[in-house]
Parts: sequence; structure tokens; C-alpha cells
Amino acid sequence: MAQDSPGDGGGGGGRLGGGAIASLIGVGLLVVFMVQNREKVTLHFLAWNFTWPLWVFTLVIALVGALVWFGLGVIRRHRRRRARRG
Repeated sequence: MAQDSPGDGGGGGGRLGGGAIASLIGVGLLVVFMVQNREKVTLHFLAWNFTWPLWVFTLVIALVGALVWFGLGVIRRHRRRRARRG
């Protein structure tokens, strides 16, 4: 039975990558922004009017942005996979 030595690249060692650190910083900044902006705002979009707390609007927009970002990543991976296959 072989054992992994500390320098052979096996296992992650529990370290966070750059993307994870950037994501955590972004979430932290978003939470700080939402806590500091709790007043109600009225949004006018086409024929609709919404009165929401600004933190709810910020959270909704952040979630929509994350879904779009994720969706674009899925489309990109799918196209690259199809291009590799033929």
C-alpha cells in the first residue's frame, strides 16, 4: 500500500483556490452592501411598479446574474465538447 507524501500533489490538503477566495470575498461584500442598504425603493419596469427593500432587489439581481453566468458557462462547455468530438 502506497501512502501519499506531502509533496506529491495528492489530496487537496483543504486549501482554497483563487476562485473560491474571490467568491467568498464577493459574497462578503454583497452581504455588507445589503446590510447597509435596507430602505425601500420603488422600481419602475415597463408597466410594472415594485416597492421592495433595496437588499431584496440586490439579492434577486445577484441571483439572476449568477444564473446567467452559470448558464453561459454550461453553453461554453457544451460547445467545446461538441467541437472536440467532431
